[in-house]
Amino acid sequence: LVRMQFLQILSRKPGSLEVLFQIPFCQKQFPYTCLSTSACVYSKNKKGNSYEHVDQEKYKNLVHSVTSYKTSAQTPETILEEDNLLYGPPAKHRPPVKARTKTPRNWIPLINPSKRILPVISESNVPMKIGLQRTKMPSVTRILQQTLSSQQLFYLERWKQKMIEELGKEGFEEYTKNLFLQGDLFHSALESIFLSEETAARDRAENDVVAGYLSSVKHVLEDISEVKALESGVHHETLQYLGLVDCVAKYRGQLCVIDWKTSEKPKPLLQNTYDNPLQVAAYIGAINHDANYDFQVRCGLIVVAYKDGSLAHTHFMNPDLCSQYWDKWLLRLEEYMDKN
Repeated sequence: LVRMQFLQILSRKPGSLEVLFQIPFCQKQFPYTCLSTSACVYSKNKKGNSYEHVDQEKYKNLVHSVTSYKTSAQTPETILEEDNLLYGPPAKHRPPVKARTKTPRNWIPLINPSKRILPVISESNVPMKIGLQRTKMPSVTRILQQTLSSQQLFYLERWKQKMIEELGKEGFEEYTKNLFLQGDLFHSALESIFLSEETAARDRAENDVVAGYLSSVKHVLEDISEVKALESGVHHETLQYLGLVDCVAKYRGQLCVIDWKTSEKPKPLLQNTYDNPLQVAAYIGAINHDANYDFQVRCGLIVVAYKDGSLAHTHFMNPDLCSQYWDKWLLRLEEYMDKN
């Protein structure tokens, strides 16, 4: 057995078996039968070549193409061809379709083109104050309240419930009542200032309720001149709605509809004032289409005053911005008319 294993080891080396057969000593030590048996054992372990019967001439080009490239034969062009074959041609990129901007069905211009501006004859500087007519026409405030979006209603209700949890139902009612009272006192104090009623203005300034608000808007009042209307009623003759304008005056030389607001939280951005810009645009359009007013307005101003006396935030609305909010107001007006 040891001799057979030794012979197998020698047979694995090229030429070693041939040299072994040429040595007489080896011939004597390993008889023919033993060599034959060893050869049979070696041939059993040898695996057959499965490619011997393959038609090599037929696949010669394929073998050559594979073995002749050290790297992949694919190029960007061939990869693209394969992708087209497997997945089809690539779909062309299309930009996302933007939502179509909704436009009012019956568009009325913000500026009244047929309104004649008469020269000022009276030298009186007393601002106009036209009483609000009680008719079936809806008010601007009512229209905006009844056309709030679902998101606005959600946040409004959430705030209301939070305040009720903190103050109770009766406490919340008292809180809202005080807010309206403070707003009325603040507007009355401003009216007294603009009418140069020094005594009434001084008395209201000493009132702790409005003292902070007046201090908050002091720097704004310095930029206001030529007050034309105060707490005056307006109505749009064509669109049939009405409202009560806080003030119409020049702010830094621009004639504006001015809306005075009070707030407990800072509102440094116009978007923080929610629907107030729509309200201002609605009042501008009403003035421009109201025969009681012999002038037209193109700009707006929202002033947010704070009870703690911190500087009020002013939001000036130029003619372009007023036109944008005017279109939005017309949509809200149409929504209200459709509901009613």
